[in-house]
Amino acid sequence: MSRGLAARDDRGADGTLIRIRGKVQGVGFRPAVWQLAQTLSLRGDVSNDGAGVVVRLLGDGQAFCARLYEACPPLARIDAVTTCAWRWDAPPDAFTILPSGRGQMATQIVPDAATCPACLREMNDPAGRRYRYPFINCTHCGPRFTIIRAMPYDRPNTAMAPFALCPACAREYRDPADRRFHAQPTACPTCGPQICWHAKGSREVRDAALDAAVAALRRGEIVAVKGLGGFHLACDAQNDAAVARLRARKDRPTKPLAVMIPAALADRLPSTARHLLTSPAAPVVLVDKACLALSEGIAPGLNEVGVMLASNPLQHLLIQDVGRPLVMTSGNRSGQPPALTNDQALRSLRGIADGWLLHNRDILQRMDDSVVRASGEMLRRARGYVPDALPLPPGFHDVPPLLCLGADMKNTFCMVRGDQAVLSQHLGDLGDTAVEAQWQLALVTLGAIWDFTPQQVVTDAHPGYRSVQLGAQMGLASLPVHHHHAHAAACLAEHGWPRDGGTVIALALDGLGWGEDGTLWGGECLAVNYRTSVRCGGLPAVPLPGGDLCARQPWRNLLAQWQTFVPDWAQRPEATALSHLPWQPLARAMARGINAPLASSAGRLFDAVACAVGCAPAFQTYEGEAACRLEALALSAAPLTHPVTLPLHGNHLDLAVFWRQWLAWRATPAERAWAFHDALARGLAQLARREARRVGTRTVVCCGGVMYNRLLRARLAHWLHDVDVLFPRRLPAGDGAIAFGQAVIAAAKLS
Repeated sequence: MSRGLAARDDRGADGTLIRIRGKVQGVGFRPAVWQLAQTLSLRGDVSNDGAGVVVRLLGDGQAFCARLYEACPPLARIDAVTTCAWRWDAPPDAFTILPSGRGQMATQIVPDAATCPACLREMNDPAGRRYRYPFINCTHCGPRFTIIRAMPYDRPNTAMAPFALCPACAREYRDPADRRFHAQPTACPTCGPQICWHAKGSREVRDAALDAAVAALRRGEIVAVKGLGGFHLACDAQNDAAVARLRARKDRPTKPLAVMIPAALADRLPSTARHLLTSPAAPVVLVDKACLALSEGIAPGLNEVGVMLASNPLQHLLIQDVGRPLVMTSGNRSGQPPALTNDQALRSLRGIADGWLLHNRDILQRMDDSVVRASGEMLRRARGYVPDALPLPPGFHDVPPLLCLGADMKNTFCMVRGDQAVLSQHLGDLGDTAVEAQWQLALVTLGAIWDFTPQQVVTDAHPGYRSVQLGAQMGLASLPVHHHHAHAAACLAEHGWPRDGGTVIALALDGLGWGEDGTLWGGECLAVNYRTSVRCGGLPAVPLPGGDLCARQPWRNLLAQWQTFVPDWAQRPEATALSHLPWQPLARAMARGINAPLASSAGRLFDAVACAVGCAPAFQTYEGEAACRLEALALSAAPLTHPVTLPLHGNHLDLAVFWRQWLAWRATPAERAWAFHDALARGLAQLARREARRVGTRTVVCCGGVMYNRLLRARLAHWLHDVDVLFPRRLPAGDGAIAFGQAVIAAAKLS
């Protein structure tokens, strides 16, 4: 900021320096400032630097500041505006836009944004020079984070560097009055990226490539489509044979598939879903499967389906030309991360895809589709939301740079500094070496963009986690944070709970996490604040016969429950659920404590009940499959009065009473599934309310991956109607928010 700082003399003039912080780079903010200055006949300049945008005006800037918020571009967000006096060495003759400056990054990088209405109209205008161009964009839309290499966000630092602007695009790029002024990804058919088609015996480019892909989809074939942050596998979502073929080739027998629908079909959906689908983030939104006519193979056994609208120009062209809903699932083999390069896609998707619709712009950052419910509840946070910064709650400030590594499953990492945190995109299972490689790349890139050098690393407390090992390799001081404490803290922080806001009660329900006593937890009632976590009770510990196999074979969990709480189960009529399975060796192993660790897991309890009502698969092909089917079955029943309870026995819920009542009650499978959800919620609410009175709070936090269950959330809200209940909403309830929870816990402890 040394420009203009000369000693005051007679030639100088008084002015105003205005600093603007927030999402103000890469969103057309400087041209918006320029246009406002022209409207107000102001002289001065505007520039980017590491902290945001700096405006220097000749004279008083009061009128400018009064109009600034209304001039804010669609993708921008102003977090703070500060002003101070400024002395000009020589008064400026006009208002100009200066080149970007430098400095430690405090501004926010903008997530990729869906194609804006203006670009969509232009793309479909036969008279326009970008007619049907698959890479049309402007300052109000298009790729951002997925194409950036470094800051400042200028074209040479992006994947667009190889594409020199043609004279027409260059004129737009330099014109502050044009909506493509300094739009770094801007291009046209003359100078920009192009698409191509690869299939057996066929190579096409440009329009012919798109025509070939559309024809293949109409024939019921599977097409790999390169997007902004990865590849999708696409097929006709109303063609049963095509969907079945995709599932067989990808080895994805039952996991639900996302569907991209034509814009006209969005009118059939609730207004809340339409609002999310048409937002700049354009996430996948879960809606009632009955709203759309799709193949039964899209989401077998479930009552929700994930739908999306086209979010980039190539997707718009595809869906417009095909005219039917298209499966848009991740472009990877089962258990592997999505491909990012053309060569990876051609190699790894061989045998799955019949053709490849590619392009020659590099993907620099993997970015999966975000997934939300129509209610706004975030399930997976990625494209459209990352890397938006998250404010720390009141009382957190001047936090030293901390790198928080999250959990191993559904991994995200978090960088925190000052009063803000940046949570990475969903990356997946760090047990996979390819995912770890993408994790390393994301860590380096986001660190470079945010100019971030951590002073300390924060990890989960689980001694076997890969993230813990990676943290140890960094050579920094390390702080372990317990898994369920992090779940609760993430939810508290999302809701703005102050740093010194006191202790609350948390119901932390998930599959498994390392407990503070060195055992496996997953169904806990905790008394927590940002610094401490004390276990107050919860579900009793039950063996996991076969260890990790219990997460994949639900019947093992039913065996453990019945062996523990229903001693005479083998003589009961319900024994048919297990009698055909090899349960005797496992029963003996449990009795001897062989490969049967104890765990208080809510997730494994759901698996057991799903098996007991007959809706669980023999082998789960995706995490939580049995629990999702149990929820869908329960939601098919009307709310009812029932005799099933989960009463308190000391500090734990009494599962012996539950199983006795539940097995004796004659009802349909759907009614029994509903009663289980209700009894569990009522028992947990009784425990939480008792502990809330004990610690003197009216706040109960409900967190952990089991809280994705809509019916359980609803029944908890019902039974806890007389206290303040906090559920995760803007961040995932599961492990995708663990890193953010680690961040606020570490910040509180270190301060």
